[in-house]
Amino acid sequence: MGVVLLRQIGHDLVSEIKPKHRRTPLKKRYSRALGDINRKQNAAAWPRELPVSELIGGLRHEIESLSAGFGLLIMRAAMEEEIESRLGQHGSQSHYRHGTQPGYVVYGGRKQPLERPRMRSVEGGEARLKSYEAFQGDGKMQRAVARKLIRQVSTRNYEGALDDCLEGYGIKKSSVSRQWKAATSAELEELCRRPVPLELVALVIDGKHLRQDCAVVALGIDGQGNKHVLGLWHGASENATVVKALLEDLVSRGLSTTRSMLVVIDGAKALRKALRDVFGSRALIQRCRVHKRRNVLEHLTAECQRQAAWRLKAAWAQSDPDKALEELCKIVRWLQAISPGAARSLEEGLEETLTVTRLNLHEDLKRSFASTNLIESCFSRTVAVTHRVKRWRSGEMFLRWTAAALVFAEEGFRKVRGYRHLPHLETMLKTCVLDTHKRAA
Repeated sequence: MGVVLLRQIGHDLVSEIKPKHRRTPLKKRYSRALGDINRKQNAAAWPRELPVSELIGGLRHEIESLSAGFGLLIMRAAMEEEIESRLGQHGSQSHYRHGTQPGYVVYGGRKQPLERPRMRSVEGGEARLKSYEAFQGDGKMQRAVARKLIRQVSTRNYEGALDDCLEGYGIKKSSVSRQWKAATSAELEELCRRPVPLELVALVIDGKHLRQDCAVVALGIDGQGNKHVLGLWHGASENATVVKALLEDLVSRGLSTTRSMLVVIDGAKALRKALRDVFGSRALIQRCRVHKRRNVLEHLTAECQRQAAWRLKAAWAQSDPDKALEELCKIVRWLQAISPGAARSLEEGLEETLTVTRLNLHEDLKRSFASTNLIESCFSRTVAVTHRVKRWRSGEMFLRWTAAALVFAEEGFRKVRGYRHLPHLETMLKTCVLDTHKRAA
């Protein structure tokens, strides 16, 4: 009984949606068809003794297939509506029908065969159907593939991840791979061309090794606390040449080099050298304390590591930068008797670990900018997306996958902790600009 009623509803909707008169708009025809079906349903009383739960459970696949068929039907009706609106009045037509041709639309993450109507102008040229191009657009298929693959559905399993309410094609691993390549190429191009937001107050730069290749990423923070992935560069390591190329690319896209900016980096000397070459003294460099502590502890035994860790934590917790520097110098002298390598590691760039303290930032902002943890979420998402790639066939492939992961990670960004106190940081940066001009004069 339920199957018969469901099929009768579908038959009535199909017969009612089909255009009967050229003058009736699609929206009105569709509304009228739904109203007629509702009246027919109310008139033919449903059997009261039929359990609704059993009806839905037994007809679930039928309902899904029927709804998918209605979607294709609406696409056909939209194309018919466009043709009717462009034909014009009889006797003064600018276009005329020209039969049909096999085609396809992208529906439910796959290509679905569909007979598309054709139309030609009176001059003899083929007329394009905007509705058909919108339903067929390659961008739809690319976005459907990207949504699945970025969530770690493999190309081999893409077909199994789709609902089977419709029979389609273009979902085998070779086709999916081509769509993924096109989608990630577009995301890489968009990432590398997007303008750098104005009035950035901080910049975080760090690199991540993914097998034998290294991705150097720049993350910008604006005055409202929003995070933006600014750039991506590929290299074998975080050397000065790679970082300088990334910074020069950012400058060409709008990054200002005439105003002071807080720049958070790890302990790599190459990053510092590239920043000085591009920004000069206007870059207020903050060394990542997490990287610095890790580098120091790697030189020590397990017993000394615990003592060194809490002494470093206590020194960096000082609100007075001079007292903090004094404590750090004591730790250097203590380490010289235990491990000269650990002492040299701490001494290198020691004062740059106290930049956020000298700026007298709020405790929440100090915690946000004292390390490169702001950018670690990007790298964790990148590792999750790329962990099944066996090898990078080219640098272009490496950049495509990394860009897709970064854009996906950017969608989940939140504002930095303590963003309400960023006006104080902006004031301090302007003060640093004035001090720089005075020293130059």
